[in-house]
Amino acid sequence: QVQLVESGGGLVQAGGSLRLSCAASGRSFGSYAVGWFRQAPGKEREFVGGISWSDEPTYYADSVKGRFTVSRDNAKNTVYLLMNSLRPDDTAVYYCAAALSTRVYLARYEYDYWGQGTQVTVSS
Repeated sequence: QVQLVESGGGLVQAGGSLRLSCAASGRSFGSYAVGWFRQAPGKEREFVGGISWSDEPTYYADSVKGRFTVSRDNAKNTVYLLMNSLRPDDTAVYYCAAALSTRVYLARYEYDYWGQGTQVTVSS
């Protein structure tokens, strides 16, 4: 199994940038696909973007496409979510999740392991 810890959340102004990190322990990300999800108050948890450990990001939600980028650092066993041009409606708790797969899943139920989440708040 793998344990995931998100970090990097905080308060930013609209138009700003923030980079979230998802660090793995227990096992490496080598056998896993990693997805980023977010959940805003009163809304369902939604897929943001994802990457496999041996590949590049394969999908982004329409709401973040062109603004957010998923990347990885193999040496640090860490996956990142770089968020640019942030908007107030990006405010949410952001989670990373891992699936024992060579491909990225869009559905929440496909993921076996989840981090604790990190709060991102974008002010106007």
